[in-house]
Amino acid sequence: MELLVASAIGILTAGGLYLVLRLRTFPVILGISLLTYAVNIFLFTSGRLTTGAPPILRDGVNVYSDPLPQALVLTAIVISFGMTAVVVMIGLGAFLGSDDDHVDDQPETDEDHSEGTS
Repeated sequence: MELLVASAIGILTAGGLYLVLRLRTFPVILGISLLTYAVNIFLFTSGRLTTGAPPILRDGVNVYSDPLPQALVLTAIVISFGMTAVVVMIGLGAFLGSDDDHVDDQPETDEDHSEGTS
C-alpha cells in the first residue's frame, strides 16, 4: 500500500511541476492544484497508513492513526479550494482584459515600435 501511495504522490508531483512550467495561465493553475493534492496526500500519510485503527490511544492498542495530519489536510483542502477560486478569477480577469493568457509578458519587437512612431 505504501508503494501505491508513494507512486501516486510522485505522479501528482511530476504532473503538477510539468503544468506549472507551462506558459499559459490555466495549466499553471491546474499544476498548482495537483501539487496541492500531492502535498495533502503526503501530509495524510504522515499520520500512518492503517485501516481500522483508532485515532486515539487506548490500553492494549499498539497500532493507531494520528488524527493531527487528518485535521491539517481538511484545513488545507478548504484553504486550497478558496485560493484556487481566487486565482481562477484573477486569471479570468487577466484573460478577458488582454485576450491572452500567457503567464509572462511577450517581448516587444522592433515592428511594434515602428508602428507607433509613424
